[in-house]
Amino acid sequence: MENEGMQANRRLWDEWAKLHVKSEMYAHESFLRGRNSLNALEMGELGDVQGKTLLHLQCHFGHDTLSWARLGAAVTGMDFSPEAIEIARRTAEELKLPARFICCNLYDLPDHLDETFDVVFTSYGVLTWLPDVREWARIAARYVKPGGSFYMAEFHPFSMVFNDEGDQVEQRYPYFNEGAIVLPAQGSYADRQADVHGLTYEWAYPMGDVLTALIEAGLRIQFVHEFPYTTYQAFPWLEQRADGNYYPRPGIPSLPLMFSVRAVKD
Repeated sequence: MENEGMQANRRLWDEWAKLHVKSEMYAHESFLRGRNSLNALEMGELGDVQGKTLLHLQCHFGHDTLSWARLGAAVTGMDFSPEAIEIARRTAEELKLPARFICCNLYDLPDHLDETFDVVFTSYGVLTWLPDVREWARIAARYVKPGGSFYMAEFHPFSMVFNDEGDQVEQRYPYFNEGAIVLPAQGSYADRQADVHGLTYEWAYPMGDVLTALIEAGLRIQFVHEFPYTTYQAFPWLEQRADGNYYPRPGIPSLPLMFSVRAVKD
């Protein structure tokens, strides 16, 4: 299952993978020297993964996947970008970390992987690239072992309506799903001035759609948490505080900028 939009996105993510591995934001050399790329949020809410099997959906070039491996998980990562998966495999080999990486469209994963996991994990900017949130939830749920967990940390759908180029808080995008949002891409979120061009096809999913999709897929939700910050400067009107996260600058009321979900399969 790969429509025109997903094909365009994959081409762009191939270019982004080559850009991101050299970017200051991803700090690849620091990662090679032992830095854990995970945030305190997901490590705290997911908990100890020592000895557990973990599937990371939409893993980009595997920093977070391999960080879970450093914490003792037996990891499998998947992503639709061949460039990203090649970087992930090289990184795992260089670090001598046991990890498996699968290159395919998320919706085609059942054609490449037929097992279940203690943990299915996904995070930060994944849902907007998917044209079918219900099928995503069904696929995620099928890979959770009975008694296992699904966990995601993601940018809040409410925050996704705002203009990410302007210095003011203003709505630019729809909250509800109105079909693909087609936008020209200049650079990337990691380097807005980079000489990378293309089109992005993105989709909006309100919180109700995401949670309902997970429930309908057979997962029992344990918690949904919302947060007034992001883990990187997603908007010009955010500023970093002492905890390392980014909050609206003074004068802007608090906003739901991220959320997390933990669910189990009974």
